[in-house]
Amino acid sequence: MKQIGINSCVVMSGVCFVLVLSGCISVPNSPTPRFYVLQAVDGNQVSKKINITSDVFIGVGPVKIPEYQDRPQIVTQGKEKMLKFAQFDRWGESLDLGVARLIREDLTVMLPGAKFTLYPWNPTISVKYQVVVEIVQLDSDLDKDLFLVAQWQVIDAQNTKTVIIKRLEFRQPIMPQNYPGLVKTLSTACASLSSEIAEALATLEAHPKTKE
Repeated sequence: MKQIGINSCVVMSGVCFVLVLSGCISVPNSPTPRFYVLQAVDGNQVSKKINITSDVFIGVGPVKIPEYQDRPQIVTQGKEKMLKFAQFDRWGESLDLGVARLIREDLTVMLPGAKFTLYPWNPTISVKYQVVVEIVQLDSDLDKDLFLVAQWQVIDAQNTKTVIIKRLEFRQPIMPQNYPGLVKTLSTACASLSSEIAEALATLEAHPKTKE
């Protein structure tokens, strides 16, 4: 009985040693995850800035994204439109919150006179317009391009009435053809969307009668 007990201990010790050794060998070889965030436009690169009254408070959000993009991994498409989830290339924040943050930052540059807040905002803030965005489609192929379809609307927050509703389609090659290039291209797509929104908001302020 004692011999059996000793043999069992020897076997278990050997197993534990192998597991520890395997762990020590595999950990250093595991790739380190890379995290990305969308980048706002550079104020010096914006060719057209629109001044509107400084007392206008604009709320941005919510932003809705496709379910297949609602995950930490960066999602791309390969052959036959098969989805690919990057195990070690991930978003540093939820993509829907990241897009909302980016639109607010872009609008801050494009409409320097206005004030902005993100959804959900403090009810004590007197928001005049609310910008709601739905990303209907977001497809990226690292070997080709990025295609984004967004439907957005501006709501008169004082009477909860939709005053503008539009649709944007954006397609651009991903350069360079890697994940940093994809992030850069998506940031450019959001800048185009923000530019359209900025012009629409400026038109509303310049021609109040369009709100009726």
